[in-house]
Amino acid sequence: MDPRTPCLIGAAQRTVRRQPGPEPLDLWEETARAAAGAARLPVARLDSIQIVHTDSWQYDSPTGRLAERLGATPRHHAYSKVSGTAPHLLIGEAASRIAAGELDSALVAGAEALATRRAYRQAGERVPWSHAATPKPPYGWERPPHPAELAHELFLPVHTYAIMETARRAALGLSLEQEMLDRGRMMASMTEVAAANPHAWRRTPRTPEELVTGNRFVGWPYTRNTVAVLEVDQAAAVILASTELADRLGVPHDRRVYLRGWAYAEDTWEVAARPALGSSRAIARAATSAFARAGLGLDDMDALDLYSCFAIALRQACDAIGLDPLDRRGLTVTGGLPYAGGPASDYVLHSTATMAARLLARPGHGLVTGVGMHLTKHAYAVWSTEPGGTLGDGEPVFRAEPVPIVAAYAGPAVVAGYTVAHDRDGAPRKGLLVVDLPAGGRAYAQVTRQELMADAESRELVGQPIEVVTDGEVNVASW
Repeated sequence: MDPRTPCLIGAAQRTVRRQPGPEPLDLWEETARAAAGAARLPVARLDSIQIVHTDSWQYDSPTGRLAERLGATPRHHAYSKVSGTAPHLLIGEAASRIAAGELDSALVAGAEALATRRAYRQAGERVPWSHAATPKPPYGWERPPHPAELAHELFLPVHTYAIMETARRAALGLSLEQEMLDRGRMMASMTEVAAANPHAWRRTPRTPEELVTGNRFVGWPYTRNTVAVLEVDQAAAVILASTELADRLGVPHDRRVYLRGWAYAEDTWEVAARPALGSSRAIARAATSAFARAGLGLDDMDALDLYSCFAIALRQACDAIGLDPLDRRGLTVTGGLPYAGGPASDYVLHSTATMAARLLARPGHGLVTGVGMHLTKHAYAVWSTEPGGTLGDGEPVFRAEPVPIVAAYAGPAVVAGYTVAHDRDGAPRKGLLVVDLPAGGRAYAQVTRQELMADAESRELVGQPIEVVTDGEVNVASW
């Protein structure tokens, strides 16, 4: 074996339930030390420190502060942008640098303390955390929302993902009731996995009925218990090293996990620009490329963790790779973002750490996927206890061609996908539509009349002819 072959030799996770809990810097340090301990690697010896963007707090120098805590002087460091694929990209870059001989070890860490932030907010107290960035930097978007999305208040994932869900439902000819029943069945099994995961945030098994009918809507047809739970205090870290260093450290061969191959692909950044709202060619290309690089296929996978912020992320992935949502292997090793916890951009570190433990306990191969932005970014990684394959890199293997968006539109249109935003008291607040235009292209529109929102939630609205008026910024639909 090439002595530069990268392998994962240490991982750690932490879930903090007391409130208020520690700040992200404390969590980074704790999981970094634990992962390095598992890897038999002195933390001061780290060649690279890479951190996933945290929503909880903006530090003046995230990697610098962690290095200071660890007593390390890494020759490489990185702090990611906001994205559920960020852990994949950091791990992939670290593996590539190790394979090229530029590094011999790397830490990738992430932490969120959003539950603690909420606790301070509810107590009317300021968060007393250290080393705040001054001035506060802009939010870590790779690309801000489209002006038309901002004008129509359509930038929250709970609404954009729901729009894609309704488009898929209509394309398959499913009834509203069947979609909800299928979603409940798919996600109830995930709650069972979370119940057995000591790191999971929610550890209560739920029936399909409890998940889809027993709690309030957030972005219809999604209920609160079927979407990612962001306000968690969780952290994870992994250590990668060259095979040569792992040998020197005395890490047994049966305690190493290899990144066999991975790939990254992009859909459009704006939801209305998606060629098909309910499906994704980008997912298929990312999966095909990752499996080809790994020299393995879906049937070879002994365990799976598909990114599960919303049901449509799972469903589009299953559709694209030919996987039954009720596959005997399950869709997650953690319980998924709605139950194990969805710590902002950090979840894939948890799924990777859990997958590594799973494969070390039962040698074989596992698939870990990530999703970023509004089902825009897709990363697929194949891990294995057997070395081999070709790593790949972060260059997109596919980019979808966007459908034109018309910002201000008046006239006839047809509903392509929709949702109804709900307030915290459960009351419907506003309908949000993506509509097909007669001359081509798409537009966004709002629904403001209560009777039309009620109608939209009572039947299939996709395909409904509508009339749109505009004030030049906001389009309003009626029928």
